[in-house]
Amino acid sequence: MITLLLALAGVLLLVAGPVMITQGVLGRRSIAHELASQRIAFPATDLPASLTRYARTPVRTGIQARAYSELIADHVTRATGGRTYAEIAEECMGAGRGDQRLDRLRQTAFMGETLRGALLGAYQAWQVSALVTGLGALVMLIGAVFVVLAAHLG
Repeated sequence: MITLLLALAGVLLLVAGPVMITQGVLGRRSIAHELASQRIAFPATDLPASLTRYARTPVRTGIQARAYSELIADHVTRATGGRTYAEIAEECMGAGRGDQRLDRLRQTAFMGETLRGALLGAYQAWQVSALVTGLGALVMLIGAVFVVLAAHLG
């Protein structure tokens, strides 16, 4: 009975592994396609030192999306003087909603943080797809070990 259960578990894992790997690879392709459709590219100049290697590079991977989100964060920080959207929104409320400069700054902070969040989401999905692919390979390996053990026990 143990041999049968071990063999059955092994076969199930051998089937699940390739499904996971396929889903991981398809997830990466989907992310790359979505990023490419946005036509985001790093500028040729005015990049922070940590991002100069990306000059003129189109954003196609999760790693590049995270790097571009850092560029946005840098721009938002410079534009807002280091203040967050929440801090600027609070200033706007205190100013009585009549300060157009603060309204524009609030909008800049909001849009920048929203774009940054979307790009960080792409980065996280990129990382999860790598995890799913790796786990799929591990599941296949465990399945193969179970099948071999079952064959030796039976």
